[in-house]
Amino acid sequence: MADVAGVILAGGKSRRMGRDKAFLTVGREAMIERAAAELGKVFTEILISGGEEETGARLGIKVVPDLIKGWGPLSGIHATLLAARSRKCLVVPCDMPFLSADLANIMVGLSDGYDVTVPQHGDYLQPLFAVYDKNCIPAVEEALRNGRHKVVDFYPRVRVKYVSEALLREAADIDTVFFNVNTPLDLEKARIMEKKRGKVRRTNC
Repeated sequence: MADVAGVILAGGKSRRMGRDKAFLTVGREAMIERAAAELGKVFTEILISGGEEETGARLGIKVVPDLIKGWGPLSGIHATLLAARSRKCLVVPCDMPFLSADLANIMVGLSDGYDVTVPQHGDYLQPLFAVYDKNCIPAVEEALRNGRHKVVDFYPRVRVKYVSEALLREAADIDTVFFNVNTPLDLEKARIMEKKRGKVRRTNC
């Protein structure tokens, strides 16, 4: 396995949901448990960025607190790049219940020679399902010091690989994989999607 750690971003405020999203269930498992299980198929080193220590204790995964607080996912990426034993980190959010180990493997395989490897999905990037190298640390720190908290703000300072949507679709249903649960309505949609996936799996058995 390449020198890459899997990182679950779990430090968000969950304002639109109104409660902590990490342990809301989709299917039989909490979303963060689903993420950890999927990353465990690919990575030997897994970290949780932000969140409560009890979350890490429950899952048996180290929790890494933000070092530069208050700037969202970019702060988490910064802290975990510093904390990881691995050279690179694939970061994923805790609220993507349909994460794909196959897609994670592809992203890692495409990351050689780049500081950031990020998927394109329609007109948007997916910077919270991306691979980051420790080479990013100085550029990330500069962005944080200057109050630029969007993850993509530091991209012009580093070598970026943009992974095409066409390539991603060969490996996974990315519309499902990149589905985020931000609101109670999203959670209900995810549970309906999971039931449909379960029916398909039973039919194919």
